[in-house]
Amino acid sequence: MSKLNITIRIADQAPMPLYINRDDEEVIRTAEYNVNRLWNLWSTKHKTKSSNEVLAMVAFRFAELFFRLNNTANETNAMLEDFEKGLDDILLEMEL
Repeated sequence: MSKLNITIRIADQAPMPLYINRDDEEVIRTAEYNVNRLWNLWSTKHKTKSSNEVLAMVAFRFAELFFRLNNTANETNAMLEDFEKGLDDILLEMEL
């Protein structure tokens, strides 16, 4: 897997150089874009908050979304395991 040096910029922070797998560039650029998009939106909406406060709000929102999706994925996996067990039980009964 080939590597790539890129630089991202989040909010009004200093540019951050990253050394990544080339295959991950699209995901990283999409994450950078979406974090900056939300930061810009909330910076405009919450003018009394500092840049760091808005960035903390953005980080919290993305963390919340991550854990919600992770819980959903875990529930889906559990449901699929139960479904697969049920299918296995049906198939084993048919063999008898």
